[in-house]
Amino acid sequence: MPGDDAYDTYDRLISLLDASSVDYTLIDHAPEGTTDAVSALRGHPASEAAKCIVLRVKVDRRTTRNVLAVVPGDRRVDLDAIRALYTARYVGFSDAETAERLARAIPGTVLPFSFDPELEVVADPGIVARPRLYFNAARLDRSLCMSGADYARSAKPRVKPIAGPVPE
Repeated sequence: MPGDDAYDTYDRLISLLDASSVDYTLIDHAPEGTTDAVSALRGHPASEAAKCIVLRVKVDRRTTRNVLAVVPGDRRVDLDAIRALYTARYVGFSDAETAERLARAIPGTVLPFSFDPELEVVADPGIVARPRLYFNAARLDRSLCMSGADYARSAKPRVKPIAGPVPE
């Protein structure tokens, strides 16, 4: 079962969506955190899922930013695109402890939303264009479905092309 922090993050998400009058559906399922497996449990292609990755972006020797990259579930984050977006010297995956602290969720349950001012959200245009967007709702056993447009309106991500090509 998720820890108390996960329930706090889940409750905060639901409160935000309700306050924003977002139309969403909750989906209970067996606990799962990998995109392909949870997409199968929810009954949709991985391309309709939001894959959320916390990155460490070193802009220069003194400036490091934390970025939550959100891409379609069948794609990878294009680290070179993130590097170019921030004119950064280095982009890499955040360590697990930092990712959990900033995302306020355990791996496999990271939301495409940020409730931490140190974590900037960048979403690929393929995310906000989705009529249906699925993601784990800060819990391994519950997901949420909403439109990409409602996601963009409520999460207010920076929208830039950051997804790599669809694997063959």
